[in-house]
Amino acid sequence: QVQLVESGGGLVQAGDSLRLFCAASGRTFSRYGMAWFRQAPGKEREFVARISVSGGTIYYADSVKGRFTISRDNAKNTVYLQMNSLKPEDTAVYYCAARLGVLFGRGSPDDFTSWGQGTQVTVSS
Repeated sequence: QVQLVESGGGLVQAGDSLRLFCAASGRTFSRYGMAWFRQAPGKEREFVARISVSGGTIYYADSVKGRFTISRDNAKNTVYLQMNSLKPEDTAVYYCAARLGVLFGRGSPDDFTSWGQGTQVTVSS
């Protein structure tokens, strides 16, 4: 399985931007579909964005559409999450996830087999 390490989280004010990074180990990163999930205290882990192997198919949660952008660089074994116009409700631990094989739709946590340790994003009002 691919090993994932997230970075880029932090404390920002509402309206600010952050860019999250997910670095993957191994030479097979280009075979993995990638996604970002987040989990706020007391809440279930929720889908944020997903990108296909080639980057040609992308899904977003309605709550982040138009503000967040997921992308990947297979040469650098990295997936990114650009987060603009951040809101206090975006506060959560953000997790990077990976899976092999075709996936239809946005996906749920159970659809992904590899996870990073998470990075905290806190947005103050």
